Amino acid sequence: MSRPIISVQNISFTYPDGKKALENVSFDVYQGESVALIGPNGAGKSTLLLHLNGSMGIPDDKRAKIKIAEIELTRNNLKEIRKNVGIVFQNPDDQLFMPSVFDDIAFGPINLGYPDSLIKKKVTKALEAVGLAHFEKRTSYHLSYGEKKLVSIATIISMDPKLVVLDEPTNGLDPRGKKKIINILKNMTVTKVIATHDLEMAYELCNRAILINEGEIIAIGDAGDIIENEQLMLENGLETPKSIILLRKVK
Repeated sequence: MSRPIISVQNISFTYPDGKKALENVSFDVYQGESVALIGPNGAGKSTLLLHLNGSMGIPDDKRAKIKIAEIELTRNNLKEIRKNVGIVFQNPDDQLFMPSVFDDIAFGPINLGYPDSLIKKKVTKALEAVGLAHFEKRTSYHLSYGEKKLVSIATIISMDPKLVVLDEPTNGLDPRGKKKIINILKNMTVTKVIATHDLEMAYELCNRAILINEGEIIAIGDAGDIIENEQLMLENGLETPKSIILLRKVK
């Protein structure tokens, strides 16, 4: 088997108030995979995602290691790690802060040092990828919530990262908006890790799932097998969607 694009070993994390968010977490993700990170509220999903680009600091335990595309997360390698990992936050207002949609999407490529001619092409291509062609002059905070979600994804597409991590990408969307996000993510061939409560989306989009609860990994395996396990879901604060139960019966 090829080497993993993500390798997480023995990661633990406790917040300053004493809340333990992660406990000895280890897993690998391979090139081209779509992996769902599932679990109840407060399970540690978002904390774990933010570790992947160093946003939660550098592990100080000698046993703890994070590698992205075979580069170990260290203070010296932080810039290279963040170049390789694109994060889409749950709340798009946390991601969009520039005067225009063009400026928001161009922000990453500018900081990567791309020339102006290439930046314009990347912004155009990213907007086309999310179905928002010609939105360059729009003001981000005047967009609908669903449009903001799409622009947030475009800000990552424009940087061509090796890995995209998304926190609840379908949260707060109507069925049409949810379907659009799923189709966009399907068309992204880059490796994806998706933290979500949307088990229907995870079932449709992801080949593997990591179930986490109270900061510990409970199960890793085929996404369908894990999500279809009604008892396992209930024991960990989740519920197998009725649509998936019915689909399983038809099979």
